[in-house]
Amino acid sequence: MILTYLIPLLANKPLTETFRAFNMKNSTLKLELLFTDRKQIVEDITKVITTNDLNIISMEVENKDKKTLIYIETKSSRFSPSNKTIIKNLKAITDLIEITKINSMPQEIREKRLKLVLDSISDGIISIDKFGFITTINRVAKKMLGWNHLSVPGKKISSLPLGNHDLLDCLNGRSFQNKKRNVITQTGRFQFFSAGVAIKDLTGEITGAIEIMRDMKEIKELVDEVNYPTQHTFSDIIGKSVTIMEAISFAQKIAVSSSIVSIRGESGTGKELFARSIHTESGVQGRFVAVNCAALPESLLESELFGYEKGSFTGARKKGKQGLFEIADKGTLFLDEIADMPMGAQAKILRVIQEKSVRRIGGVKEIPVNTRIITATSRLLEQMIKNNEFREDLYYRINVLPIHVPPLKERHEDIPLLADHFLSRAAKQVGVQPKKLSDAAMKKLFNHNWPGNIRELKNVIERGSIISDKDIIDENSIIFGYDIESTIRGLKAASFNDLENNSSLKAMVGNYEKEIIESTLKKYPSIRKSAKALNISHTTILNKMKKYCIRMISRC
Repeated sequence: MILTYLIPLLANKPLTETFRAFNMKNSTLKLELLFTDRKQIVEDITKVITTNDLNIISMEVENKDKKTLIYIETKSSRFSPSNKTIIKNLKAITDLIEITKINSMPQEIREKRLKLVLDSISDGIISIDKFGFITTINRVAKKMLGWNHLSVPGKKISSLPLGNHDLLDCLNGRSFQNKKRNVITQTGRFQFFSAGVAIKDLTGEITGAIEIMRDMKEIKELVDEVNYPTQHTFSDIIGKSVTIMEAISFAQKIAVSSSIVSIRGESGTGKELFARSIHTESGVQGRFVAVNCAALPESLLESELFGYEKGSFTGARKKGKQGLFEIADKGTLFLDEIADMPMGAQAKILRVIQEKSVRRIGGVKEIPVNTRIITATSRLLEQMIKNNEFREDLYYRINVLPIHVPPLKERHEDIPLLADHFLSRAAKQVGVQPKKLSDAAMKKLFNHNWPGNIRELKNVIERGSIISDKDIIDENSIIFGYDIESTIRGLKAASFNDLENNSSLKAMVGNYEKEIIESTLKKYPSIRKSAKALNISHTTILNKMKKYCIRMISRC
């Protein structure tokens, strides 16, 4: 039939014109038609399409504001009139307001948008219809499965090198979760966790299935970032009290400034978290470097802060060493507990602030530094100045932008939020569901004066989470610092009983260790999670179980 159609064309026209005419006859036409809403519009359009010997590829109908919007894509046959004639015939339909040629159908636009979204996701995604044909696959999934060189959509999944049929099993209602996969492709080895689920329509009938693949390396990096974050932001500061929100608001406002910030607050209130959040918010490109001024002796503090040249003193590195001011150049240097810095070091810090340069120990060269300084202290600097324990000139240099971090006793309404946060962290460390606090336990937390602030609350919550055998932590498991002493006294009393029985120190310690391990094994579902709860290695707890003849189910 095609040959019969081509012969007269070839006889009268050049070859290129002939094929152009043939292609036009088999071309598609995409239109947008706007009607005043009424019944039988689709029927009227279908009559025109059929009369003009066109095939309907797709049609979408949308009713809005008493108007009907119809998108239609047609394909012409060799008997179809020109597009101009087709449009003219459609214009004759009653109640037509406007007709427009379009380049893409709404479904095509949605599919392109969906593909763009799927390809931007870091997880691999693949879906099939109820017959097992692939309907969707994103860039990451093709890479993980080694299918980059294949045109996958439309192919039967069973015909591709997959290695398992779990996704096909989903069509029978058998979903799966967290299946570990190990795939070796031409581009490398991929390890990922996979989850699959059936896709159902409104009637509950299975119409397809979808599988999501998550790279194990990314999961590990995400877990590490949650547990050991490299960057902190103000959103990491937990609380809704007026005092903490005012402190956060002020810190956010001054973060972009290059002026020195002085953070004041009691021990354990989270001064370093504020400093790190200011650094992140400032957007500087350099590093955040923290040093505890109280933890280092004066000689070592100076070499750490200012660095030294080679051969400056016995034990110095052959090539010398950069100081923390240099390392934090174009970044932030956090001087924690600056009130405990020796007077000699205070003078040198003052000089760096004034000159914006450092001189290494044993050196003569001035090294320019552009370092933002944030200081913190829990002591009263004003009183220290009166006692000649802190330089007054340094005080006025660092007290440009003071921030007061409120103690926990001034923000009691934040205790439930902080407690939930620490309970979740404690549970994640051993892979169990977070415990809850009873009303009596919460009341006990509210009645405490919190001399150790957030740090003390964290310790109390973690201690209660480990001690409690139940999912609900009661008030008896909330033990404060001074309560620990009474616990120790109880242990001492028990040890005296052991002494009366002529037990050795080694035997007494062994008995306590055995009791602790047995108690922990009862709380957690596996040896590995028990080891995590005790902060020891898996090998260590196995050795101790062997030593004390402990079993998960039965004992020797």
